[in-house]
Amino acid sequence: MADLSRLRLGTAPDSWGVWFPSDPHQVTWDVYLDEVARVGYRYTELGPQGFLPQDPEQLKDELAARELTVCGGTVFAGLHRGSEALAEAKEAFGREAALLSAVGAEYLVHLPEQYTDMHSGVATEGADLDLEQWKNLVTGTDELARYLLERFGVKLVFHPHVDTHVDTQERIERFLTDTDPGLVNLCLDTGHIAYCEGDNIEIIERFPERITYVHLKSVDPAVRARALAEDLPLSEAVKLGVMCEPAYGVPDMPPLLGALAGLDRDIYAVIEQDLYPVEPDVPLPIAARTAGYYAACGLGPVRHWTGSR
Repeated sequence: MADLSRLRLGTAPDSWGVWFPSDPHQVTWDVYLDEVARVGYRYTELGPQGFLPQDPEQLKDELAARELTVCGGTVFAGLHRGSEALAEAKEAFGREAALLSAVGAEYLVHLPEQYTDMHSGVATEGADLDLEQWKNLVTGTDELARYLLERFGVKLVFHPHVDTHVDTQERIERFLTDTDPGLVNLCLDTGHIAYCEGDNIEIIERFPERITYVHLKSVDPAVRARALAEDLPLSEAVKLGVMCEPAYGVPDMPPLLGALAGLDRDIYAVIEQDLYPVEPDVPLPIAARTAGYYAACGLGPVRHWTGSR
């Protein structure tokens, strides 16, 4: 078994079906934190901007009560749209970075804006960028990353994503080639890459220094095949169960974890399983089984929670 001691297991609100700051189909933030601790995770992301308490002192208190630590945050941006979008991103990412810095976290995940609506799946723009839009995306990401690092000491990691303009392995590699390696690195989301039929291990091997943060996500190959054949939007594929528990999906996790361990540096490995919308009693047992799966692979920490909450 590979030595996975430098990979730190965490989870994210996404694994509880949380896609929005508030929504009647989602668990509340306090239930989420209680259940994360109950499962035995030590690290969590903030989730959609505004989901967890935004006051740093309240957030610190709530985390401390459950012996949890924040490992990162996530914010969407459509930087391909140019200077106005970059200004909007600096404001939104700046607020998130300030909160992350206040609670001792250093990674902010840049999610590119989807070209399909997250509720309805309706296309909101084209699936391809022209040369000017690509340049906006690349230079805007560099500038946003520089701003976050210099102003807040927070590191930007870019997250390839289904139904965005950086989805396939070809586009991911082009993006990494075109952006500044001193500023922009990759949040390797294993599920989104597998969904688009990319090779996670090949990306790790080609760009080892750019892999600094990971989302562990698994894809049901049968549902993926249907989604691709029918050109379904991500929101519909998720409802069909395209993101699944790791034992039943791709990529094959043990060799992937071995490849990550071979990078020989501290990396957060954050579990995500897109579940929106989901009944509130569904995520907890899934999260417990998933934690057990990764613990059996040698990945932790997973603890026995003895708190009173």
